[in-house]
Amino acid sequence: MKKIVLSIALAFVAPFAWGQISETTTTTTTTDATGTITEYTPGRMIVLEETSGPRHYRFGKSVTYVTRSGKMLDEDVVRTKVKVGVPVRVHYTGSGDAVVVDRVILDED
Repeated sequence: MKKIVLSIALAFVAPFAWGQISETTTTTTTTDATGTITEYTPGRMIVLEETSGPRHYRFGKSVTYVTRSGKMLDEDVVRTKVKVGVPVRVHYTGSGDAVVVDRVILDED
């Protein structure tokens, strides 16, 4: 009799135990920062002198280089135009020390 009661109780509870759903939400913040390049290592990182002081950014797996009007720049142009002293805007995701740049916008057309 005990086995029957236990079986019925488990049969009743089992759907609730396996039916629970867990949900995780991740929020990604995207933003821009503007400044003058003070350090630049292609494919790795860029340091901008911003109004609040210097800020380090690391590059993501792929970084797009564009002009203010949105024209994409090829590698040869990037090598000659992206350097120390050039004003740029970077588009990045994350916050605090965990920011990753995915776009560098040169302040020219």
